[in-house]
Amino acid sequence: MNKEIEAKVGSNIRLLREKAGITQEQLAAKLQVSGCDITRSAVAKIEVGQRHLYPDEIILLKELLSVSYDDIFSI
Repeated sequence: MNKEIEAKVGSNIRLLREKAGITQEQLAAKLQVSGCDITRSAVAKIEVGQRHLYPDEIILLKELLSVSYDDIFSI
């Protein structure tokens, strides 16, 4: 995957999380409760483009942050 795209998507997720008023720890906990095996550290890595996103994580992020896929993937 293109590192620039991963970094942009991660940045989008960080901005959307901050807009929702939740911490990385809170987002990780919400993802865990919803069935994703993810840590706060993994969320941090996603936000800086150092970790790939899995499809189930993308779907849950969309739902938990109440955003669209366009919000997540806008370049």
